[in-house]
Formats: sequence, structure tokens, C-alpha cells
Amino acid sequence: MRLMRRRSTVLLSVLGALALLFGAAPASMGAQPAGPPAHHPVIFVHGYNADPGVWGGMIADFKAAGYTDDELFSWGYDTHQSVNEVLAGRFTDYVNSVLSRTGASKVDLVAHSFGSLTTRWYVKFRGGTATVDHWVSLGGPNHGTYTSWACVIWDQACRDMSPGSYVQNQLASGDETPGAVKYATFWSECDEVINPDSSVALSGAVNTDAGCLQHNDLLGDDGVSQGVRDFLAG
Repeated sequence: MRLMRRRSTVLLSVLGALALLFGAAPASMGAQPAGPPAHHPVIFVHGYNADPGVWGGMIADFKAAGYTDDELFSWGYDTHQSVNEVLAGRFTDYVNSVLSRTGASKVDLVAHSFGSLTTRWYVKFRGGTATVDHWVSLGGPNHGTYTSWACVIWDQACRDMSPGSYVQNQLASGDETPGAVKYATFWSECDEVINPDSSVALSGAVNTDAGCLQHNDLLGDDGVSQGVRDFLAG
């Protein structure tokens, strides 16, 4: 009887070892580590006298194309403040918070109008060449717009958007599209805000004629939305 108990103990030990070898091990092998996210987080930056709500249609398009809520962000800010002295610093903090929250190493930026200046300043002067993969400007006053002269007397943002301003001259100095960031602009020949139309395009960027669209229609146009997503996928 003692011998039989010993044999039973040995048999149970062998069976346990086999279970660990052929049962538990394959289960652990099947639990693959999570892969990298499908997309970089995208930060949408609105323009002058606007708010993050203007991105509702485009964000819906991004979600329909497979982006998740955790990959889409909209930065809201006071558009009457200085690009270089105030807004670029606050945007830097926002980008850092998105990187920390998502665990991503880089973000994509999509800016409309005045938002193009703040995001460009971040990329060029505040380390954004290391944290931005794609940068997109929709109707940005990238070389200034004469329309801004209507409000330069009382509004700092209008002064920043004026041709020949300190912000414009600094952004245009040297390389307009620095670093390994991929740059794109979308401009319209019927834009009533950006004057001249050629202000939007940047040397070194993929510059796309969006057709005859008014300034705010760039935000909701299906062709522009698809073009932005195609560019970010490249």
C-alpha cells in the first residue's frame, strides 16, 4: 500500500508538470503584448474667434475612418493673445499633456486659420520638430493676410497675422518647414479671409488647391477631410 501511494504521488507530480508544460505555457504564449497604436494622436487647433466645436464634422470623419476618441484632441484657447509670448507656451503644455496621457512619442497637428501660426511657432521654436510627425494647415495666414488690418489697432492676434509682423518674419526666417516633420497646406482660391491666397502655401510643404471654398468651408468639406486623412496616413 505504501508503494502504491508513492507511485500515485509520483504520477500526480508528473501530470502536474505536464499540465504546466502543455497547458499553462501555451496560454502565456498566446497573450501577445499590445502593439503600437494605429495612429498618432491628432490635435485639432481652431482659428481666430472660434472654438473646438468647429471640428465636429472632421472629427466625425476621422472616427468613421477608424480613429478612436483616445486618439483625437481639440485644443481650445483665447485667440486674442500673442502667438509667441503666450499661446505657443500654452500649446506646448497641451501637447506634453497629450503625449503623457496617450503614451505616444509624437502627435499630428491639424490647424485652421490663425491656429496655423501658434502650431508653427511650437514646431519651429519650442521643440516641436521632435514631437510632431505631421503638420497640416487649412487656410492658414502663413505669410500674413491683409484682412487682419481691420483689427490690428485693438487685437494682438490681428497684429500677428499681419504681413511683415514680428511673428510672420520669425516664422519665415530660414527654413519655413524645419526638421523631419511632414508639412501640408490646403488653400482656396475663393478664401475671403486670406489675402492673398498664396499666403497659405509653404516652401517644403505639400500645398493643395482645395478649389473654390470659403474660409470656414475648409473645415467641413469632404474632399479636404479626406485629403487630410490621406496625408496623415503617409
